[in-house]
Amino acid sequence: MRVVLQRVSRAAVRVDGETVGEIGPGLLALVGVADGDDAATIDRVAAKVVGLRIFSDSEGRFNESVADVGGAVLVVSQFTLISDVRKGRRPSFTAAARPELAEPLVARFAQQLEQSGVPVAQGVFGAMMQVELVNDGPFTVVIDSDELDRPRRS
Repeated sequence: MRVVLQRVSRAAVRVDGETVGEIGPGLLALVGVADGDDAATIDRVAAKVVGLRIFSDSEGRFNESVADVGGAVLVVSQFTLISDVRKGRRPSFTAAARPELAEPLVARFAQQLEQSGVPVAQGVFGAMMQVELVNDGPFTVVIDSDELDRPRRS
């Protein structure tokens, strides 16, 4: 699983010109599910997103999470995050989970965020979407589930 988080002052997602999800301050989470991801992977990454301290406290330090600041998360599925560009000029998406497996896992990710007390808006799985955001910072973080358990290099 790979999640690209962008701290935003606002974000919206539209399908066929209709707004289907919209938030104020918080995070835009572009979510890619890989073949082999499961509920435990989703839960681990969702907990990381909720607790990640990437919002400034009163002293300007990154000490607050999206939950701490009362922010929301806009979840948008994006299988293209699970691309392989090592060979040739056309990305390969064979490592991405099939839609029938990925869709319930993306839904679970959103549910886990909500159960943590964070308001969630969502895009439409599998739809052509237009995502609009105002990146706050800009501040962007990539979470790769494969790297969460690796020891940190000193």
